[in-house]
Amino acid sequence: MTIRSFDDLPAGERIVVRYRLRASGHGPTLSDALGTFTGIETDDDGAVVVIETRSGAVKVPLADITHAKQVPPAPPRRRRGP
Repeated sequence: MTIRSFDDLPAGERIVVRYRLRASGHGPTLSDALGTFTGIETDDDGAVVVIETRSGAVKVPLADITHAKQVPPAPPRRRRGP
């Protein structure tokens, strides 16, 4: 389901957001963050969406988000063979 507003999204929902990266002159211009929505905060960049990913918390400025949607729970991790 596409997210139209983060105001009504409860914390704990699993989401993915695509957002613009800061202009560096080369390399990718967009990135994705997949994880658990923990809330909206305010910092030097204004309102930021906080997502807890496998590698830690990611703060994405709300103005940089191009797409966002809820996603199903992560599948269970598979055990590696012997």
